[in-house]
Amino acid sequence: MQGNTYRETLKNKMDQYVHFIYGITKSFPKEEIFGSVSQIRRAGLSVVLNYTEGYARRKPLVLLNFYEIAYGSLQESKYLLLFAKDEKYIPEDIYKKGEIMANEIGAMLWKEIQSIEKSIK
Repeated sequence: MQGNTYRETLKNKMDQYVHFIYGITKSFPKEEIFGSVSQIRRAGLSVVLNYTEGYARRKPLVLLNFYEIAYGSLQESKYLLLFAKDEKYIPEDIYKKGEIMANEIGAMLWKEIQSIEKSIK
């Protein structure tokens, strides 16, 4: 697994991402509060929460499971960003910013997942 600095950098990026998600959803239509707003917020939070919980568990297979859940939630939130752009809830530039953030997190998280998989084989 990667060093502590890498982990802290990744966790910091995840934290920035979830705050970004919460910020942009404040301008979504009120009728979406129980729909896409709730879903994208839960998905965004799930990324950092599962990453954090997995790290706390420390057992490689459990850690891998939580990291994979975090990665899945990240992909869910990426789709919801695209959905929000397509529905005109957010402009293209905001979508691109979120997509870049999500892709950076995804690449880093995937690297950790692969590292764990190699260590348990």
